[in-house]
Amino acid sequence: MKDSFVRKLYEAHSLPRKSPSPEHVCRVVDGILELLFPELADQKYPSLRSFQQQVKEVEFEFYELLNHIADMLPDAPESMEKHFMEQLPVIHEWLLEDARAISEGDPAATGITEVIRSYPGFFAIAIYRIAHVLHTLRVPLIPRILTEHAHSLTGIDIHPGARIGKRCCIDHGTGVVIGETVEMGEDVKIYQGVTLGALSVRKDLASTKRHPTICDRVILYSGATILGGETVIGSDSVIGGNVWITESIPPNSNVYYQPDNQYSLQKR
Repeated sequence: MKDSFVRKLYEAHSLPRKSPSPEHVCRVVDGILELLFPELADQKYPSLRSFQQQVKEVEFEFYELLNHIADMLPDAPESMEKHFMEQLPVIHEWLLEDARAISEGDPAATGITEVIRSYPGFFAIAIYRIAHVLHTLRVPLIPRILTEHAHSLTGIDIHPGARIGKRCCIDHGTGVVIGETVEMGEDVKIYQGVTLGALSVRKDLASTKRHPTICDRVILYSGATILGGETVIGSDSVIGGNVWITESIPPNSNVYYQPDNQYSLQKR
């Protein structure tokens, strides 16, 4: 490489870093998940005091992570850390419900331990729930680093801004895309290759609701594509595989693929 180009790169590397490395972010969050779920931990604690010490270490690592971007935060790192840690009991409760929903919804699952330890759908939703809390606290960069990390490992792409209700079951999961302004109710089941996306990618529409709303107890089968901020899939509906939907579907509907007319809708 030319000396002038090398110097240019060196000068860029010499500037103060504005964000932690993805490895740092993921290491800290892995520590949080190991605290929440013994199924993910590689060590056992001989006493409550030793576990409390580990909790303090993880809290401090999280504080250090936030302190790295202190000038970008809406509040002091200490305050942001406190707000996040106060949400961990809720995150834990919701994730246990997600794990139960996945276990109950998959005949191949042998129990919650297997789901937590090995299912990509659970890992993706766990990372999302942590990232979503950070997103609502207006923490920059870190939420997207986390969800893209989960995306790279599982093939499941969930934007941290999406709003996903309790007992979300992502089965198989590869190729699932859930956009930023998706609103999803409770007890939704999603199979592989489902896209909940936008009709437009214009930058000037970034602050609008661009992605669909999925109501309670909806099942989305593999390859379904549902687009648009005004599109609402009514509760208790079943969306069949490979359909392309850009308009609202009433509650209690069955929608399935028809090659001649895109899809067919039947009331249940």
